[in-house]
Amino acid sequence: MSTKPLQILVLISGSGTNLQAIIDSVAGLTSPQIEAQISTVISSSPTAFGLQRAEKAGIQTKVHDLQNYYKDIPKDAKENRKLARKKFNVDLATIVLDASPDLIVCAGWMLILSPSFLNPITAKGIPIINLHPALPGQFDGIRAIERAWEAGQRDEIAKGGLMIHRVIKEVDQGEPLVVKELDLVKSESIEDYEKRVHDAEHIAIVEGTILALEEIKKSRT
Repeated sequence: MSTKPLQILVLISGSGTNLQAIIDSVAGLTSPQIEAQISTVISSSPTAFGLQRAEKAGIQTKVHDLQNYYKDIPKDAKENRKLARKKFNVDLATIVLDASPDLIVCAGWMLILSPSFLNPITAKGIPIINLHPALPGQFDGIRAIERAWEAGQRDEIAKGGLMIHRVIKEVDQGEPLVVKELDLVKSESIEDYEKRVHDAEHIAIVEGTILALEEIKKSRT
C-alpha cells in the first residue's frame, strides 16, 4: 500500500533559483533527492521569475501581493497600513492552510512573517524553515550578504555564510538546521562573494528541506 508523499509549500519573492534547486532535487535530477512533492508555490510578487519555474515543473502557483492590500491607502496613514499588512498575513495563513502542506519552505521570501501568520500555522503543527544568507546571530534582517562582505573588507570578521533555520517570530533567530561557513576574502568583489553565497544556498536549501522532512516523518511514527 503506497502512502502519499509529504507535501511542501514554497514561498518565494524573486528569481527562484533556490526553488529550482528544490524542484531539481524532488525530480531526482540532483543528489541528494528530496522525497516529497511540491504542492504549491506562493509568490509575493506577480513578476517573480520563480513563478515560471514552478509552472514549467507543473506546480500550482499563487500570487499574494502586499501592494494589493496597500492600494488606495496613503503612506502616511500608518494605522490603516498596519491593519492592511495584518490582513495580508491573515489571508496568507488561510491560503497556506487551505493547501494543507506538511512543510513550508521560505526560499527567498522577502517579507517578514508576523505572528498573525505564524500563530495559525504553528497551531496546526506545520514547521516552517527559511534560508538566510548569514551565519547564526551575525546579520539578521535585510542586506545580510552586503553587510557580511563589508565587515570582511574592514577585517571585522573572517567568515560569512548562510543558514537554513526554523522560522519563529524573532526575525532570522530560529534554530539553525544547516550552516554553511564561507571564508571572507579581502580582495574579493561583492559580486564574487554573492555568487559563492548563492552557490552554497542551492546545496543548503536541499539539505535543510531533507532534514525538516525527516523530523516530520519521525514525529509521525
